[in-house]
Amino acid sequence: MDKYQQSQKDKLFKTSTHDPYCLQRVEGSAVCAQCGAVYQAGNWTWNRPENTVVHDAKETTCPACRRIADNMPAGTLTLSGSFSQKHRNEIIHLVEHTEKTEKAEHALERIIKLTDSGDDLIVTTTGIHLANRLGHALEGAFKGKSDYRYSEDQYGVSIHWTRDE
Repeated sequence: MDKYQQSQKDKLFKTSTHDPYCLQRVEGSAVCAQCGAVYQAGNWTWNRPENTVVHDAKETTCPACRRIADNMPAGTLTLSGSFSQKHRNEIIHLVEHTEKTEKAEHALERIIKLTDSGDDLIVTTTGIHLANRLGHALEGAFKGKSDYRYSEDQYGVSIHWTRDE
């Protein structure tokens, strides 16, 4: 068996890795004590269904709030190049607007923080989907080039976006 065949076999029979920040299924409903997100029928949402009785819901901390508290991002977006330095305010506005839109529909997709590192701007997120959406939004609005790299377990993504003038 050659290396490629062994690699494919290893992938095929590899036991699935579970995201340590995913909450195990809860019977009934749960409410995040920190942000107020509601867990029901396997999904986190901001909308409390009419039949959800708050006093019957289990109080817990949602995966996004846990990631924020632990500073353990699922997505990291690094923005570099002279364009990002010159248009920093516009880029931050786009990032925050994109997060607002994504978060409204998906309660677990949030920005952890925006950080300056030398000439780069680093955006960390609680989910890979928001990081992806930010990368695509930057490409759509400002062009540039994005490089997407997923972790082996598919629970993390690192995106590098760059544009020079």
